[in-house]
Amino acid sequence: MLNDLAAPELLHALIAILVLLVLWQYYKLQVLSGRVLAVDIFDRSATRMYVYAVAKGACLHCATAHGRVYLPSVVAKPGFSPLEVPCPHPAPCSAVLVGLYGAWEEARQVLENLRVNHKKGGLTLTSPELHALLDGAWERSISADTDRLSMYMLTAIEYEESKQDLAIGHYGYILKHTKEVRHLPLLVPAYVRIVHLLAKTHRWSEVEGHIDQFESQFPNAGWATHFPSLKQRAVMRTMKTQALKNRLMQLSA
Repeated sequence: MLNDLAAPELLHALIAILVLLVLWQYYKLQVLSGRVLAVDIFDRSATRMYVYAVAKGACLHCATAHGRVYLPSVVAKPGFSPLEVPCPHPAPCSAVLVGLYGAWEEARQVLENLRVNHKKGGLTLTSPELHALLDGAWERSISADTDRLSMYMLTAIEYEESKQDLAIGHYGYILKHTKEVRHLPLLVPAYVRIVHLLAKTHRWSEVEGHIDQFESQFPNAGWATHFPSLKQRAVMRTMKTQALKNRLMQLSA
C-alpha cells in the first residue's frame, strides 16, 4: 500500500525535474542567441560600463578619445577624466560619458574585453567595433529599457552627419523622456547638439524654441551637478544671437 502511495509522488517529482531540465535548456538557448542575459544575482547595478563619445567636428585632441570604454570602478576613482589633458579650445568640444548595462551580444563582448584589459584602465573601440555595438540587437535585449536613452545619445552622436534626422529625433527624445537622476547628465549635451544640427539645416524657429526651453530648464540662478557650465551657456547664447539675427533678416527681406 505504501508503494502504491509513493508511486504517484515519485512520478510527479520526475515530471517536475524533467520540466525544469527543459526550461533550463531553453534558457541556455536564449542566452546563447543573445536574447537573454545570464545575470549574476549579485549584479544589481544598472551600469556595467561607460562609453565616451565625442561629437563630429571635434579637435584632434578630443577626437582621439572617441569610443573609449571604462569600467564603473575606473570612472568612480577621484579625479577621473576621459581626457588626460583638457580640451585646449575656449569652447570645449561636445562629448558625453554614457553608462550602459549592455545585455546584447555585442555589448557583452565589449564588456568581456574590457574586464580582461581592466589593468589598462579602459580600451578604445575601433570604428567597426563601435558601430557593431550601436547597431546590435539592443532593443530586443532585456536591458533595452535601461539602456534606451544612453543608446539614443551614443547613436545620435555617431550618426549626426550620415543620419541627421535620426540624430535630431534621438536628441529630442532624450529631452522629453529624461526622468531618472542617472540620465540628467545627458540633457545639456542633447540641447547643445540638437541646436547645432537644427542650425545647420536652417530650422531657426526650432533653434529658438529649444534655447528658450534650455534657459527655462536651467536658470542662471539655479545650480546642480548636471547644469550647464559657463562655456556651455556661452555656446547657447551665441546660437540664440544667430537665430535672432536670422529672424531679423527674414523680416527685413
